[in-house]
Amino acid sequence: MKAKPGYRQVKRRTGALRIIHWTNVIGMIAAIITGLYIADPYYQAFIADSAVDKYVMAWNRWIHFMFAIIFDVTSIVVVYLTFFSRVERPWTKVIPNKKNFIEFFEVLLNLLTLNTRKKFNSEHNDSFNIAYFFLFHILMIWMLLTGLQMYVHGLGSGLSSIGNWWPWMLHLVTDWTLPVSSWMAGSTATGSNIMDVRIAHHTTMWLLITWVVFHIYYQFWRTIFWKEGDISIIVGGSKYVKIEDGENK
Repeated sequence: MKAKPGYRQVKRRTGALRIIHWTNVIGMIAAIITGLYIADPYYQAFIADSAVDKYVMAWNRWIHFMFAIIFDVTSIVVVYLTFFSRVERPWTKVIPNKKNFIEFFEVLLNLLTLNTRKKFNSEHNDSFNIAYFFLFHILMIWMLLTGLQMYVHGLGSGLSSIGNWWPWMLHLVTDWTLPVSSWMAGSTATGSNIMDVRIAHHTTMWLLITWVVFHIYYQFWRTIFWKEGDISIIVGGSKYVKIEDGENK
């Protein structure tokens, strides 16, 4: 879509990033629904039949695990594009330097003052938004690691269909989440246990839901107050910035 008179189009998202975004949206919805069921089964296939006869838990676990793998893959792609995208390379915005700190707080002030103060360039991603997405990926990494710890804990025999290397690797990568989760749950006196990991995993889900709620609110907020079509970024890949006096189109 072309920019209307008085505005210019600014390319912000590649097609790959937009596909990843909507894949993650679907994946997160599926992971939350299945995760809640795994934690506390709240439905069954048919009222007249027991859930175990319909493999409801098995299907929920399979869907949950499949989307976890998809999140792994999309995270790797996002990390790559963060450094090598041909449109935007936002990794420079999380470098803790003076310029980024100033921009971060200016964007925060812009939000708190309802756009009465705007002393930053909103054409491209700012430090506040990038730091917020950086937080999302930290939560997602923790979510994936605690999830894999619970998964390998379920392999009671220590074996898997693809070989002993798989549970060995998972233990090597995720066993540290046991003491960290116990510390977070405040149960270090009783020793590390898998229940603390479950609590940490479940709590992180609610943190991610909170993150998503603010993310959606903030994108609408920016679209309404800045009038630059920020919501269209994730649909068409571009936003539309008003041409200032004396600026070339």
